[in-house]
Amino acid sequence: MVCHSDFGPWNIVWDGTTPVGLLDFEYARPGDPLDDVAFALDYVVPFRDDATCLRWHRFRKPPDRQRRLRLFAEAYGLASAEGLVDRVIMSQHEHLEVVRRLADRGDRRQVDLVAIGYLLELRERVQWSVAHRHLME
Repeated sequence: MVCHSDFGPWNIVWDGTTPVGLLDFEYARPGDPLDDVAFALDYVVPFRDDATCLRWHRFRKPPDRQRRLRLFAEAYGLASAEGLVDRVIMSQHEHLEVVRRLADRGDRRQVDLVAIGYLLELRERVQWSVAHRHLME
């Protein structure tokens, strides 16, 4: 199975509210389908602080992350949401390492992202998720 590894609304082609395509495969790699589930959960739960949820995700109030995680797991057809928080945190770590590795190899986009502080943002996201996992479990 090849995972997209950057699945989010920013990489979906939309026809109104209907997704019709997927873009941007720079992080694509062989993996378990749950790897893409974890990446998507990172954004849709979201594994972000309340201020980011209100400002960037445009929530009107802080989201019920536990409910959103359970609903996603159910809609995806998973038997339970057990282990998904750990999977998301592992995915966050892996994404940080992929960005670092690509930048070290000279990938222009990743070099630019690192230059504007993206690795720090990713590290802070992992730290927030670890410290606030109780909001998702």
